[in-house]
Amino acid sequence: MLKRYLLLIAAILSNTICFAQDTIEVKRKISNDVTEIYKVLAKDVNTRQGLFKALYKGKTIVATGLYANDKKVGLWKFADRKGKIVQTYDYTNNRLFYEAPEDSTSRIAYFVDKELKEGDRITKPVKIGGVFYGYLPYLTLFTLPKGFKEIDRDLVIATVELLVSPGGRLADYKVNLIADASGRPFKSINMNIKLPDPADLVFTPATLNGEAIACRVVIRCVVNSRLHLDFE
Repeated sequence: MLKRYLLLIAAILSNTICFAQDTIEVKRKISNDVTEIYKVLAKDVNTRQGLFKALYKGKTIVATGLYANDKKVGLWKFADRKGKIVQTYDYTNNRLFYEAPEDSTSRIAYFVDKELKEGDRITKPVKIGGVFYGYLPYLTLFTLPKGFKEIDRDLVIATVELLVSPGGRLADYKVNLIADASGRPFKSINMNIKLPDPADLVFTPATLNGEAIACRVVIRCVVNSRLHLDFE
């Protein structure tokens, strides 16, 4: 019995030491409104360790979870701009626990190149990180081209358009700039799909009657003061 207790104490101490290494807190603004706060090892500032959170406008948590040796571990929670949980994901077991249904206020639309029949069962593609934080990188990677910087940003609507393949990979990524009520883009900009974070290439694909299909994801956006995109 004593030996079993000693083994248990040793395991607890081992985990404690892992997270008790000297760390430095980092704050990184990834958009006009979202700041990531996390710790890195003092001896290796490229290795994230311990609690991570992302805050919307400095107070609303839109993502939170743990890093261990720069890997996301355990259960992470993702929320919308009001702090409502929209997704939970277990990174240790690669398992989606919860995905909230989207309502009529969603600024994300989904399109499949199939004629749907009554009784068809269709599911949308799922991005780990949820419908706010998960899609944020595709907005912040865009910068308004130099030739368009003199336009009135308040008159421009933009859409981010992502094509997700049946294999759950990002196959196409573009930004449409729209400046009139017709809804027709006056400029479509093809974005490089060699993204900085390989995780942003991966989705759970849409399905039709249980079979994976390609799906186009369209996100309505506005151009912000940093000439990047924000959710509308």
